[in-house]
Amino acid sequence: MIAYVTVGADDIAQAKRFYDAFLPALDYGLSEGPEGLSYALPVTPGQRPVLPDFYVKPTFDGHPASAGNGVMVAFEAGSQRQVRDLHAAALAAGGIDEGQPGFRASYGPHFYVSYLRDPQGNKIALFSSDPDEPGRDD
Repeated sequence: MIAYVTVGADDIAQAKRFYDAFLPALDYGLSEGPEGLSYALPVTPGQRPVLPDFYVKPTFDGHPASAGNGVMVAFEAGSQRQVRDLHAAALAAGGIDEGQPGFRASYGPHFYVSYLRDPQGNKIALFSSDPDEPGRDD
């Protein structure tokens, strides 16, 4: 199981605007500190944390942050409409479009996805695969 994902950012305030545009709508809470941003899903008292957490931090080595070639982090939305709404919100908050919301021929008939880059260049996917919603072939 993946416990957490960390992406680097040189401008934490800019990264916060971008990630705050959609992560709270997916139930992620934010903790901020000198080490950066920590987004986590709520924990029911007496239960283990729901993983993975998502961290946005300055680089540990002090060099400029850079996006990994071929690296992408995907967040599951609750519906196709939420994918569209969160994609638009992330673009308005400084994201860069890498693929408008929709179905992709190479994935299952209910996999509805959009792609973005955060202001640092990290690739982000927002997707829904609810079998109760219309599919690609409906």
